[in-house]
Amino acid sequence: MAGGTKKMRCLACMSPRFDDPIDTDDNNVPYSSSVTTTSGFGSIKTRLDSPEDGDFSPILEQRGAKKFTVRELANATQQFKETNFLGQGGFGRVFKGHLETGQTVAVKQLKQEGQQGNHEFLVEVLMLSLLHHPHLVTLIGYCSEQAKRLLVYEYMANGSLETHLFDLEPNRMPLDWNTRMKIALGAARGLEYLHCKANPPVIYRDLKSANILLDEDFNPKLSDFGLAKLGPVGDKTHVSTRIMGTYGYCAPEYAMTGKLTLKSDIYGFGVVLLELITGRKAMDCRGKLGEKKLVVWAAPFLKDQNKHFELVDPLLQEKYPRRPLRHTVAIARMCLQEQPNFRPTISEIVSALEYLASQIYDPASCRTSIEARG
Repeated sequence: MAGGTKKMRCLACMSPRFDDPIDTDDNNVPYSSSVTTTSGFGSIKTRLDSPEDGDFSPILEQRGAKKFTVRELANATQQFKETNFLGQGGFGRVFKGHLETGQTVAVKQLKQEGQQGNHEFLVEVLMLSLLHHPHLVTLIGYCSEQAKRLLVYEYMANGSLETHLFDLEPNRMPLDWNTRMKIALGAARGLEYLHCKANPPVIYRDLKSANILLDEDFNPKLSDFGLAKLGPVGDKTHVSTRIMGTYGYCAPEYAMTGKLTLKSDIYGFGVVLLELITGRKAMDCRGKLGEKKLVVWAAPFLKDQNKHFELVDPLLQEKYPRRPLRHTVAIARMCLQEQPNFRPTISEIVSALEYLASQIYDPASCRTSIEARG
């Protein structure tokens, strides 16, 4: 983070064991992952590195990814009707659709931009056919017919996180504090699966609010894996790769050297956490000089504990718990350290957020569930 590389105190220091004496029964929210590790990664590692080679249909079908025809997906989306248009990202346009089974899905069209786009399509299909977790979007199927490339996902009713944080439509309510913590924790758990359960680990490389999708209950799921890379194994410390990602979320050491590590994702998570706290975009070209880049604008507030409350999204209308807010800001600051080795691991972040998310805030009493019991 701009402003120095001084190592900060560890995340464990924010747990109730090292904090003011409070009820510690809710130190952690129980979470039992039912997912399995990605045992198939080792056998196709070279294909993920060069996915343009070979036919992947047998692998994908074994992993439960259905192969669709263009006609089937055109019928599902009413010929990609504009009224079914959901949004657009780096990959292409996304449409709502209904399969013949009655299932509602999201259909994403690949931009036909040559080999790089085809590479990202194949990487995403392979990754999501191997990766399965409650906080990763589910790939239902794909279409690879002549020059057409389409992906079929589960439909996420509440769209992306960014639509609930920035430039809200008049009929859309801002996210409350508890929901923001729920989203932060879920996204962290998804990233923890990629870093700690997948074997070899996966570097997401494109963590941003636009890629965090929300279901009808605001449970978050990470999406868009076209830029994902298999992480370093053995005695390797990093993966050298072409610099790609989204400006404002990209870790400084990766942007300068192209050396990608798991800690590159941690920086991106810190930016998303800062967006949840502030309601500001990672990069806002409409902002004033010095306010365009969120990390730069927030730096003086992150350094001074007396200014932490000046970071808070005005749409929260002062309805947030003070001490958990300070702890959440501290997590964001640690994630945004310029030196990657000073950033916490994703498992440390999950542990801290589990505790914070367990403190349900009641706006009526202006107290958390733990404070009310104490």
